[in-house]
Amino acid sequence: MPSDLVIVYHRQPYDEVEVDGQIEYRDNKSPNGIVPTLKSFFGKVDNAAWVAWKETEDTSNPQFDRVINIEDSFGKYTVYRLPLTGAQVKSFYHVTSKEAFWPILHGFKEKYNYDPVDWATFKEVNWAFAEAAAAEAAPGASVWVHDYNLWLVPGYLRQMRPDVRISFYHHTPFPAADMFNVLPWRAEIIGSLLSCDVVGFHIPRYASNFVSCVRSLEDVGAVPRVKVEPDMIAEGSALSDRTVPTEIRTEDRVVQLGVTPVGVDVEYIKSLAGSDKTAELAARFRSEIGDTRVLLSVGRTDYTKGGADQLLAFERLLERRPELRGTVRLLHVSVPANRAMTVYEPIQKELEEIAGRINGRFGSFTFQPVALISRAVPFEELVAWYQVADVAWITPLADGMNLVCKEYVAARNDGDGVLVLSEFAGAAVEMGAAVLTNPFSSRAMDFAIDLALDMPEDERRARMELLRASVDKRDTRHWAAEQLALLSPEDFGRKSAKESEIA
Repeated sequence: MPSDLVIVYHRQPYDEVEVDGQIEYRDNKSPNGIVPTLKSFFGKVDNAAWVAWKETEDTSNPQFDRVINIEDSFGKYTVYRLPLTGAQVKSFYHVTSKEAFWPILHGFKEKYNYDPVDWATFKEVNWAFAEAAAAEAAPGASVWVHDYNLWLVPGYLRQMRPDVRISFYHHTPFPAADMFNVLPWRAEIIGSLLSCDVVGFHIPRYASNFVSCVRSLEDVGAVPRVKVEPDMIAEGSALSDRTVPTEIRTEDRVVQLGVTPVGVDVEYIKSLAGSDKTAELAARFRSEIGDTRVLLSVGRTDYTKGGADQLLAFERLLERRPELRGTVRLLHVSVPANRAMTVYEPIQKELEEIAGRINGRFGSFTFQPVALISRAVPFEELVAWYQVADVAWITPLADGMNLVCKEYVAARNDGDGVLVLSEFAGAAVEMGAAVLTNPFSSRAMDFAIDLALDMPEDERRARMELLRASVDKRDTRHWAAEQLALLSPEDFGRKSAKESEIA
């Protein structure tokens, strides 16, 4: 049956589990994340579909179920599984998306690798996604495309189905023109995005950067802007803007620019944080670590996360403050983004070398100052560690949003704890009450961690109260409501009274 809402995202909306030779589809292992949030939209419409890839050795296998019907806690919906070979996945995702696009999106021009890119395969896969969405969409349906690896889908879909309403959401930073235009395919990408009715971003800066990229390629005239809400401006953040563009007018359409930061499922995290099981886990963890103060860092093994810089800052901390040796430890969780990608192996090796050196210099037979964890920690355990950690140390060099910092705040039902946050994480514009720092500066990092460790309780609690209010306000429900409003045709084109024409 044709669908009123089609979500196009590379991940499948479930985990496949084989039981007695049969495949079962179960809710994703992590109940807190973007997939459950997107699935929550299915309860808003009568018929919905999800388009994702499914790796298979033989894409023409007649036994491969391309379309399956799912019924779970989020409702009934159709999943169109796009069969891709391992070679296609490697080319389209691991090489083009991760080795060419990813470094440019995050401002690491020196990491950009053009040579192995197979642009023809990237276009082929995006065309297949667009075909699947076109086949699933009812007349006048809303199609919501997600993330940079599907950049070309809107343009192809517009050719196939001019009747549908297309929204695109970026889950990464969007760079300014002087960085983005390194990509030789820039005109094709921007042209596709301008085929959308809505293009969404986390924060105002990314929307402004998108406008700069469009203007480097096309004359779109004056772009209206509105003032940014005061609680989306953090004075210590490098990413704060005072105004935000609202739309781009092309010859063909008005492209609405939506700025809606992704949040976390606050209610779910609070329910976990307040459970007896979490209390027991937290008590056990405190008993195991003894009478020490805990710094907690959680992220992926990626050059954008600044893991090595953080470990070096911790080493400097123990060098300049010998009284902390044996009393402060760092729990550093760095999970490989994809073990099939060798590009991240040098980063993992560097983390292991620095952590080993720190433990060799400052550890003993009974105490190791750094615990380097290279596996995913179950979310229930992570919430307990959030409650144990005196400081959450989240200092990526670049990050579209960063939800770990929001999870930490939501989990602190005791109202205590300190968040040290990079000013280059998108979340920093909302979380000005954190200790914001510049991870590119050793002096700034040293100052921030000293401030966090020495902060008196009354200041810790005052900051945490503000942070919790911010995370509560812009949770997944807020994001969903904002996105539904953007997807709704009757809300399209509505202009704010505060708009002013600013070129």
